[in-house]
Amino acid sequence: MLGRLLGVVLAWTLMASAAAAAETDAAALQALRQKIVSGELPGVHSVIVARGGKTLAEWYFPGKDERRGLPLGEVAFTADTLHDVRSVSKSVVSILLGIALKDGAIESLDTPVLDYFPEYPELKTPERMKITLRHIFSMTSGLKWDETSVPYIDARNSEIAMDLAPDRYRYVLEQDVVTPPGSQFRYSGGDVALAGAVLARATKTPLEDYARAKLFAPLGITPFQWDKDPKGVPFAASGLRLRPRDMATIGQLMLQGGRWKGRQIVPKAWVTASTSRQAQVAPDPKCGTRYGYYWWLNPGCPFTPPTPVITANGNGGQRIWVIPSRDLVVVTTMGGYNRPTPAADAILAAVLKAAKP
Repeated sequence: MLGRLLGVVLAWTLMASAAAAAETDAAALQALRQKIVSGELPGVHSVIVARGGKTLAEWYFPGKDERRGLPLGEVAFTADTLHDVRSVSKSVVSILLGIALKDGAIESLDTPVLDYFPEYPELKTPERMKITLRHIFSMTSGLKWDETSVPYIDARNSEIAMDLAPDRYRYVLEQDVVTPPGSQFRYSGGDVALAGAVLARATKTPLEDYARAKLFAPLGITPFQWDKDPKGVPFAASGLRLRPRDMATIGQLMLQGGRWKGRQIVPKAWVTASTSRQAQVAPDPKCGTRYGYYWWLNPGCPFTPPTPVITANGNGGQRIWVIPSRDLVVVTTMGGYNRPTPAADAILAAVLKAAKP
């Protein structure tokens, strides 16, 4: 009986994979690959397209790369090459926060952030005590912060200034409260640094070790690296290095509602909450970008038909795109650090055109 059931499941899986492949224009994908090879879409290091859990494209290209600003020269990328994922790290932190909530290590999103930092009693002003975990997880803490008008190679950039500060957490928490917590989105690696510290303190486990035990090992993700500050603390906002295949696995986990090979790794309720609107980034309520808990949400108005996209987005063209309506995961890694990467958007548009609704 069990063997018959397994046979049925296997047959259904093969049929679903075949259907996904049939609904995707292979010639259009190859045309996209040729654009990358020809240099029409420059700076691309890898592309992975998976539909219905089946990998339809997995490409690697040589190119210049760096590791958190340190030039690595020309790299011949393969399936086993680790790549900076930069702010995709934030979305991984989000997943870990959901696991910590499930385990009871974090009890409530409405806990004041400063409850986790007793070493700064002088910062517990009435206005700062209004900043909760929910606010830092959605980048609505209200703390003064600027990562967008100054490049990351400039010490005036708030994240760079934080990394150069003798006490990174104090630097973030002592910033002025410039908008009421919860009222306005402000992109902030500082909020994520606090979240990483909250996670480590709540679980009594270093961030890297918690990620290994609770997420990466269950998903079969190995190796990985998480770059650290001089005190040995991982850069929660941007320090992770992963293989593109493992980025795709994370995307598939989210597409499957936090479930992997029959096991619920992340609570489905957290996957839903973290990929639902927690803050409005762009003012247009219909087509403007929104933000969840460290995941970007794009209503997909430019696509035909409109196609909502959930994104883990990293500096330089590092992307995990999750498109539930197409049962699709798309990954890119690129070398376009600290500059616009229109090639990434072009790749997503081409894949969506190839992946028929």
